[in-house]
Amino acid sequence: MNCVFVQLRCHPGKTYQVADEIYDREIVSELYSTSGDFDLLAKIYIEEGEDIGRFINERLLDIEGIARSLTTLTFKAF
Repeated sequence: MNCVFVQLRCHPGKTYQVADEIYDREIVSELYSTSGDFDLLAKIYIEEGEDIGRFINERLLDIEGIARSLTTLTFKAF
């Protein structure tokens, strides 16, 4: 499994709606509200061999209310 972190910036007033939709889709292992440049931080496990970009674009970023995202790939746990 590939562990990927995705930070999401939501349109004003849409953060809770976006978070609810993410949970309804059951694609994240953890989801946090954050301060700073982004509103939400999602931890997602993606199967080996699956196209990470396609997974995120088709299963996460099509949610209404998301203005921007930042994806961080992980490589090795210490």
